[in-house]
Amino acid sequence: MVTAHRVGNRNVLAAACPQARALGLAPGMPLAKARILVSGLDVRAADPEGDAAWLARLGAFAARRWTPRAACSGPDGLWLDLTGVAHLFGGEELMCRRILAFCRRLGFTARVAVAGTTGAAHALARFGAQPILLCPAGREGDALAALPLAALRLDEAALGAASRLGLERIGELVAMPRAPLQRRFGLHFLLRLDQALGRAAEPFDPIVPEQPPAVLLRFLEPIATAEAIEEATAEAVRRLVPKLTEAGLGVRRLALVCQRVDNSEQYQYINLARAVRDRDHLRRLLWATITMIEPGFGIERLRLVALRVEPLAPRPIAGALAGAPPAPDLALLVDRLAVRLGARRIHRLTAHESDLPERSVARAGPLAEAAFWPRWPRPVRLLIPPEPVEQVMALLPDGAPLRFRWRGKAYRVAAADGPERVYGEWWREAEGREAVRDYFQVEDETGARFWLYRREDLSWHLHGLFG
Repeated sequence: MVTAHRVGNRNVLAAACPQARALGLAPGMPLAKARILVSGLDVRAADPEGDAAWLARLGAFAARRWTPRAACSGPDGLWLDLTGVAHLFGGEELMCRRILAFCRRLGFTARVAVAGTTGAAHALARFGAQPILLCPAGREGDALAALPLAALRLDEAALGAASRLGLERIGELVAMPRAPLQRRFGLHFLLRLDQALGRAAEPFDPIVPEQPPAVLLRFLEPIATAEAIEEATAEAVRRLVPKLTEAGLGVRRLALVCQRVDNSEQYQYINLARAVRDRDHLRRLLWATITMIEPGFGIERLRLVALRVEPLAPRPIAGALAGAPPAPDLALLVDRLAVRLGARRIHRLTAHESDLPERSVARAGPLAEAAFWPRWPRPVRLLIPPEPVEQVMALLPDGAPLRFRWRGKAYRVAAADGPERVYGEWWREAEGREAVRDYFQVEDETGARFWLYRREDLSWHLHGLFG
């Protein structure tokens, strides 16, 4: 499998799997040539935006967990400054092994090189022979001597000019006089060489992870009563809302962290249906969780963190001045119900495109847009799975039932409508090709209405109840 993207007027390979590389395919090769070399090639469209997003997430993680100085190195790599942090992980080699193991858990293949300059580390990681390469300080020239000139991050024009002169390795450049090289290739050519060898400095723009808005309260005396915790949470909300307002953000997920005197922590999480920064609403939601907090011998610190935030811009409010009646805000009610009942128990039903009734209903978020069902009569309650009925009597093989027995009780049919034929979904399961059902709506003598269907084997099942 390979991925391809358009460069100028050509479609070239952006990446290739190990099997494709073993067959001679490599990034930068024209797609037409790759199809000629390998028949049956699986070609996917490259996703540079998705790759950049993954790399940014990995860089932010590295800045939080491995080193405070991390930066992106091209579209497929990271620079990590290990100065002063390698000993925390057992040394450079153990730290590199830990990074590789982390990447393997994410499903990525990675290579790590440690050198005294960013240019040398970049070259060794991409053109070295081992997954982990440790270059001693001051030995960058020896380590880079056998590598091709492409390891210096030169453009195609410079590489082509050097190739016409017979220059292929970095070591050949180091042994040549600098003045002729500068006249023929320009200053940028020598700058890349000096940056790799440590003769010239290279800017390093580190990734600065964004910290979520948070408020920390410290108490002179530990608090343990519900009234004191309630007052503390109200104060935390009062300090958090201005931070959200200044940043133009709203909260979608809150975390209340209570640190007790025994240094243990208790966590309470609140999920909101939509982004809000209403002080009274957030305070009421937090107060509903106070009964679940066990203060023990007292709480010394209380921290309120907005774990998930979203942009929240001003929006018009419907009312008499706007010429429209105000609509009730269901998000506030959903949040209060979710805190007391659980977020998983609050949902709404939406139609799902399927011929089978048991697959035509799906759960949606409480504030999500719900799709409407077609105008076919459907029961209010479905039985999953359908329950078999016994002693069914019908006038004709294809006619509606006249009476049946369900759950030990006999029913006599007064009115019936049908059949409505429903076929199985053969594209999802093999047995669906022959799964044909004939549905009937029947009403017994007491007015109860049922939804029954007959299968091809003439067995009857009750699938739903109307009302």
